[in-house]
Amino acid sequence: MIGGGLGGWERGEWTDDTQMALCIAEEAATGHLDPRAVAGRFLDWYRSGPADVGAQTGAVLSRASAPGDVAPAAERYFSNNPHNSAGNGSLMRTAPVALACLGDDDALVGRAMEIAALTHADPVAGEACAIWCVAIDRAVRHGTGVLEGVREGTALLPAARRAYWGERIDEAVAGPPSSFAPNTFVVRAFQAALAAILHTPVPAEMPCRHLQAALQCAVSIGNDTDTVAAIAGAWLEQGGEPAPCPLNGPCSCTAGPAIRAGTSSAWPC
Repeated sequence: MIGGGLGGWERGEWTDDTQMALCIAEEAATGHLDPRAVAGRFLDWYRSGPADVGAQTGAVLSRASAPGDVAPAAERYFSNNPHNSAGNGSLMRTAPVALACLGDDDALVGRAMEIAALTHADPVAGEACAIWCVAIDRAVRHGTGVLEGVREGTALLPAARRAYWGERIDEAVAGPPSSFAPNTFVVRAFQAALAAILHTPVPAEMPCRHLQAALQCAVSIGNDTDTVAAIAGAWLEQGGEPAPCPLNGPCSCTAGPAIRAGTSSAWPC
């Protein structure tokens, strides 16, 4: 990462996607993933003057003076913008929820939706987060592939919503990844990340290179590149991937999931 770009980033500096994910991860590391406390961390981050803030996230946080104001501000934004309140800003940061709630589907789905709704009150944003978190959970604990993981996540949604998401997943399977731009809408970002993973072959001799290749594919889709890459990377790094070897170093990987059931510590949800 050479720096510059949209937000005048420093060399190696991560964007708002990772910054907001860290807010969730730091709260989870306290031993209790409390949405109100996460809202407080979001506010502290926003007030620190980050180089970039998503439009919807900024609109919500700018209208909150205390942690308890954040979710109601998101609800008001959704009420005033019922057809434009499902941006990808909730999905880009959701991965730490999965790690905090490993093995507890009810807590995982509930927390994913609650934390999504802090800034993105449209239920479709929470659904996307819940599905992706389930996929990460399954990959971490069982080495489950991403397609099976998102299908298991869909099965945990209310029955009335499963067909919608099943169709969106089928579209990602059909691809190509380039068809999912623009992708600021959370569903399109979800599809772009999923398609980038699914349509990037795993190199037979150097499977560790799949992570880099899939992320390159995610970025090449265009539009909201860092967010699609952050979403895809959350699954690629946490789940059923061979451990990535150094880009310019020798490859010493072996095929198979990098993280298997029983080998990963989790924060209590």
